[in-house]
Amino acid sequence: MEPFTTLSGRAAPLMQEAINTDVIFPARFLLVMEKRGLGRYLFHDYRRGADGAVTGAFVLDRPAFAAASILIAGAAFGCGSSREQAVWTLLDAGIRCVIAPSFGEIFYGNCFKNGLLPIVLDGETVARLAPQAEDGARFEVDLAAQTVRVEGEAPISFSIAPERREALLNGLDDIDEILADSGEAIAGFEAAHRRRQPWLFEDQPAATPEAH
Repeated sequence: MEPFTTLSGRAAPLMQEAINTDVIFPARFLLVMEKRGLGRYLFHDYRRGADGAVTGAFVLDRPAFAAASILIAGAAFGCGSSREQAVWTLLDAGIRCVIAPSFGEIFYGNCFKNGLLPIVLDGETVARLAPQAEDGARFEVDLAAQTVRVEGEAPISFSIAPERREALLNGLDDIDEILADSGEAIAGFEAAHRRRQPWLFEDQPAATPEAH
């Protein structure tokens, strides 16, 4: 997982509330198993007309926000189903941070498992950031300092659980954290298991076809 330390760039305002995971990544694309390339499905039905063509009206399709790496969103962003693809498609489209007054609980947890930073700020602050994003202000997110800064203004502090902050800073997903905490114990158990039951680890002979 790519570490998250600081992020500087444009922020795209999307202030609609309760944008659910089916809006972020529609269910009909769930059979797509590869993470790479999922960005093309991000907000698919918001971005395309009845003929399937991109209309260009959606905020991320406007030239000013085509390279946005931060999303300023309304409350309850990512509510709905638990699909992890909602996070994958945001990351594949270049979004590394979402700032909102609140998030769907499962979506919020999935963000940390994949390297996307969800920042909770009060609704009044988010409402103030949205027009600044619309006007082209550059944003800087500093995870170590736990601040969001808009150019020319004082930094805004945010809170995040220490263990989640450390995992993002170091690029550790759940498996990485387990190995970091218990890797030696796991390796010792596996070595002892091999000594006790070596036959479980021997190469098995290739199967031969039965005679008929």
